[in-house]
Amino acid sequence: LVVFIIGKKSNKISTFQQKNLDALNRITRENITGVRVIRAFRQDDHENDRFEEVNQEYANLSKRLFRLISKTEPLFFFILHIMVLLVFWVASNMIDMGTLQVGSLVAFLEYQFHALFALMLFSLVFIMYPRAAVSAKRIEEFLYKETIIDNPEEGVVDVGKIQTIAFENVTFNYPDGEANVLTDITFTANKGETIAFIGSTGSGKSTLINLMVRFYDVTRGSVKINGVDVRDFDLYALRDYFGFIPQKANLFTGTISSNIRYGKKDALFEEVVESAQVSAAKEFIESKPHQYDEYLEEGGSNLSGGQKQRMSIARALVRKPEVYIFDDSFSALDYKTDATIRSNLKNYTDDSIVFVVAQRISSIMDADKIIVLNEGQMVGVGTHESLMQECEIYREIASSQFNEKEMAKYG
Repeated sequence: LVVFIIGKKSNKISTFQQKNLDALNRITRENITGVRVIRAFRQDDHENDRFEEVNQEYANLSKRLFRLISKTEPLFFFILHIMVLLVFWVASNMIDMGTLQVGSLVAFLEYQFHALFALMLFSLVFIMYPRAAVSAKRIEEFLYKETIIDNPEEGVVDVGKIQTIAFENVTFNYPDGEANVLTDITFTANKGETIAFIGSTGSGKSTLINLMVRFYDVTRGSVKINGVDVRDFDLYALRDYFGFIPQKANLFTGTISSNIRYGKKDALFEEVVESAQVSAAKEFIESKPHQYDEYLEEGGSNLSGGQKQRMSIARALVRKPEVYIFDDSFSALDYKTDATIRSNLKNYTDDSIVFVVAQRISSIMDADKIIVLNEGQMVGVGTHESLMQECEIYREIASSQFNEKEMAKYG
C-alpha cells in the first residue's frame, strides 16, 4: 500500500519535472544559438529571467520528488524492524511455553531478513519506476510515431533517363493546416530545360519543390516523372535522381573534401575539384592552408555564408544527378559570384532538368521557363521577356529590384 501511494505521487511529479526539463533545455539551446541576437537587442536580463523562472520551477519539483523518495528508505527499515520485534515477541512466548526451539527462531529470523530485504529492494526499484516510465513513454511516442511519407513495398526503382517532370493540378496543404499552400499547379519540365520559380515570401516556392522529392505528398493532383507518380517510386531510388541544394547550407564536421564527397562517397579527387570549380569554390578552398583537407568546424562555422553556400552547391554537382534543385541557393552570393556560377552551370547541367527558386530576377533571367507564384497560385508562366509584357506581379518584382536604366535594358 505504501509503495502504491508513493509511486502514484512520484509519477505525477515526474511528469511535470520532465516537461520543465524540456523547457530548460529549449531555453538553453535558444540562448546559445541566439546569443548574438540577444546581445544586439540587449535582452540579457529578459533571458536570465526566463531561464530563472523555468529553472526555479524545475528545482522545486525536483526537491519535492527527492523529499518523497528520501522518506521511503527509513520508512521501509522502520517496517522491517517492527516485524522483527513482532517475531521476537511472539517467539519469546512460544519458547517460554516450550513449543519453539531457539535454533528454529534463529533460522526463521535469517529467512525473514532475506525475504524482507529483497522486498524492500524491490519496493525501492518500484518507487523509481514512475520516473523511468515517464521517460520511456516519451521515447516510445517518438519511436512509434507514424510517418507522413510511406515508402511503397514494391516501389518503382528505375524509369530510365528522366525526360519529363510534370505537375498535374497539384494542390497541397500541410497536415496541420487548413488553407491551401499551393492550388491547382500545372506545368511540365523537359530534359535540358531550366525552370525557375519566383514570388513573394510565403508564395509556396520551396513547398513546391519539396513535393518532387516527397518531403511531403500532394493533397490533390499528382507529380509525375516520365509519367510515373512519385508516390509509386521507392524513396531511395526517387531521391537518387536529384541533386538538392537547400535554402540553408548545412555542412558537417570534417574536411572540405569529405563534405563535397557527401554527395558521392566514391568521387575521385578530380571530380571534387571540378565541382568546386563550377560552384566557384575552388579559389577560396585552395587559398586555405590545407586546401581540400582543411578541417571544418560544426556547421561550417569557420566559413562565411557565401562560402558555405558554394560548398553546398559543389556537394550536389559532384553527384551529376539528372535533376538539380536550387532552393534559393544563390541568396548569400554577391552578384559577380552569382553570375559566374550561373555561367558555369549552363554547360555542366545542359543534359539535366534544373529547377531554381530565386528572389532575384537577375538569377533567373536566362531560364527557359519562369513560373510566377502568388499566394500559392500560378499567376504567370513564360520567359523573362514575355512575363515583363504580360505579368503585372513579375513587373512589380522587377521594378523593386531594377532602377529605371536597368528596367529599360531588361524590360
